[in-house]
Amino acid sequence: MPSWNDYKEMARGRGALALELYVVVTTPAKTPEDVKAALPDHLDYQRKMEEQSVLVMAGPTSDDSGELMQGAGMILYRAASMEAARAIAEADPMHSSGARSFTLRKWLVNEGSLNVSVGLSTGIAKLT
Repeated sequence: MPSWNDYKEMARGRGALALELYVVVTTPAKTPEDVKAALPDHLDYQRKMEEQSVLVMAGPTSDDSGELMQGAGMILYRAASMEAARAIAEADPMHSSGARSFTLRKWLVNEGSLNVSVGLSTGIAKLT
């Protein structure tokens, strides 16, 4: 079986993006009140990570039925390594307070598309 780096090079060789991101899946570890209490600091942290181009995307996730799962979410980070990504996730007030726990995975993004539309007169940007 090829190593991670071998697979990444094979992906690049066939013209794939081969962008390494880090996926944090967070789940409630305490009460909904604990999650709510950590939310303002968590959102401030997320904004800072976005300003530093560390945060790619983040948001809540559903349960298996498609309904919102209170307090659970997914975060995508840019980082130099698993260790760096883990440190970023651990510093998130949701995790450092113990309100949520998390799992961390490296993700090699190869295929897909994103479209950005910017209204020059309106200043409105849309991501589809």
